Amino acid sequence: MRTPEEKLLNPRPGSKIAEAARYGLDLTLVVSNLRRSPQQRLENLQGAMDSVEKLRLAMEAAKAKKRVESK
Repeated sequence: MRTPEEKLLNPRPGSKIAEAARYGLDLTLVVSNLRRSPQQRLENLQGAMDSVEKLRLAMEAAKAKKRVESK
């Protein structure tokens, strides 16, 4: 009996998991994330959300600066 991790890392030919890998899904990232605790996953998600928010604010500031400079 193969573990879920083994199934993800070495999918059987023709399986849905193999199809996902062929499509381009990086299954090693899925396995890596599943090895984390739920708390660690939430912390990673919060970090990503913080980065997206910083990027959004920087883009807004750049747009505002461009508007001021074009006047």
